[in-house]
Order: sequence, then structure tokens, then C-alpha cells
Amino acid sequence: MGSEGKKEKKGFFSRLVKGLAKTRDNIVSGIDSIFSGFSSIDEEFYEEIEEILVMGDLGIHAATEIIENLKAKVKEQHIKEPAQCKELLISSIQEQMDVGETAYQFENEKSVVLVIGVNGVGKTTSVGKLAGKLKGQGKKVVLAAADTFRAAAGEQLSEWANRAGVDMIGGQEGADPAAVVYDAVAAARARNADVLLCDTAGRLHNKKNLMEELKKIHRILEKEYPEAFRETLVVLDGTTGQNALAQARQFSEVADISGIILTKMDGTAKGGIAVAIQSELGIPVKYIGVGETIEDLQKFDSEQFVRALFSGSEGAEEEEKDVDPGEV
Repeated sequence: MGSEGKKEKKGFFSRLVKGLAKTRDNIVSGIDSIFSGFSSIDEEFYEEIEEILVMGDLGIHAATEIIENLKAKVKEQHIKEPAQCKELLISSIQEQMDVGETAYQFENEKSVVLVIGVNGVGKTTSVGKLAGKLKGQGKKVVLAAADTFRAAAGEQLSEWANRAGVDMIGGQEGADPAAVVYDAVAAARARNADVLLCDTAGRLHNKKNLMEELKKIHRILEKEYPEAFRETLVVLDGTTGQNALAQARQFSEVADISGIILTKMDGTAKGGIAVAIQSELGIPVKYIGVGETIEDLQKFDSEQFVRALFSGSEGAEEEEKDVDPGEV
């Protein structure tokens, strides 16, 4: 990774620390007061921590698992002091969120990435940023503007395509999304593209239509591009907390979701939702966004996330010095 990449990662970490400030106030300050307020580790101590995790939008499921994990570690390591639990709690949260090595398999194969999400969550912007990131990795990318339902989506994507320097197919309002994907597959094959990135509609209020549309797209991909690895990402707005979880659940009923892009993580008090989605649905958060530029969308790194969540701004600079950005 060149110095540019290191700088980008470093800048992202400090933005992440800043972006998680509200979540941190919500979760970490409460947990710290429990650590200092309890003199012994008992059931009430665990219940208080669990309650704060739930309030921070980590969700019941994740909170319960984290507490169970914490209890096991405390027992195993014969820990007696509440203050000593903090590191264990941090590692328990991290374990809940680990994405695993195979999460980005699509980057190493000829692939089709479908990106779905409702209006207003930053879906088209995320597609554009992802195109820029992949192009930056030296990949040949073709964009398909298959969200033909929303008037401005095609124009918006075309701006991102120009910015990223990638080819875009489609973009006409009212066109048949499956036809756009068909044309885009032909273009991807002709240009020997590494990744075909499709911006697809996400109309949850009319699930039946969405389901039909996705089925049609999948049929075309099976027939015309069977050799391509398939990835389906759902874009969710991190500021909506439990509502984002509900959306992820609904989308997973209509499509085979392989990952989540969580946007608008800057300034949300509900950052814990990243943990909840992973824990409750078993769908990993693969990217998080904390702002407007291409650099503001990064691969999700559970260690980096939990560190940013717990370190606070005063720890950020120290943290950054300690970390070899090549590892982050």
C-alpha cells in the first residue's frame, strides 16, 4: 500500500472516530460508569451492561451473545474486578462483528455486484464510490444504471461514472431494468470487465414487483453471464438504527443478500446497528461510509470499528501512531 493509501486509511480512521462520537457518548460513557460504579461482578452488573448495549442499537440478540461471551471469559480468566472487563467486552463485541476472509471474494474473480436499497439511503452514491474504489485497485469496471424507477438515479450515476473514469450502460428513466442488465452484460463481456456493478431499484413498499425484477435480472445473469461470481449488497442508512435492521430483514426475504453497505455513519447515535445486523441476520457489514468522497467508503474492519468506538477522539491520534496502516 502506497503512502496515499496509508494517508487515506488514516484519514478515514479519524473520520470514523469523529463519526462515532454520538454512538460513543451513548454506549461507552454508560459502560464506563458501570465499570467504575460496581465494586463486584454480579448479575446486576451484566444486566446493566446489556441494557446499555441494547440502547446503543446493538440489538437484543447481539447484546445477549456479547454478555454470554463476556461471562465465559471472566470465568475462564478468574477476573474479579469490573474495571478489568473493559478489554474483554471490547474483544467480545469485535468477535460478533468479524467479517472473515472470504467477504471480498468478488474482488478477485470476474463478478457481478448487484446493489439494492430504498431511496434516500445513499445507494447510487455508494455504487459510484465502489466503482471508484475498484477502479483504484486497477480493475476494469462497467456500471449498469438499472435503477430506472427513480428519475435522477441515471444522471447521478453518470456523474460518478465520469468521476471514477468507468463505463456506464443505461440510465434512461422507465427503461426495463433487466434489459439494462442484459446490455451491460454484453458490454462487460466485450470489454473483458473484472466487475459489472449494477445499481438496482429497491422498492420495499412493493415487494412483489421488486422480487419479480430481481428474479428477471438473475435469470439474465444465469443465462448470459454464468461464469461471473455473484454478490448482492444492500445499502442501509446507519442513522435509522433498528429501521435499517428491519429493512435488511425485508430485503433478505426477496434476495440472497451477501453483504451490507452501511452509510451515513458519521453523526449517528445508532452506530451499534452494524453489530446488530451481523448478529441477528448473519449478513456481514462489508463497507461503511462516513462522508461524501470516494475515500469515505471503506471496507468494514471490525477491529478498526470497535477501536474507533471505544477510543474516543483523545485516543485517536495515539491509536493511529501505534497502528501500521498497512495492517488496517
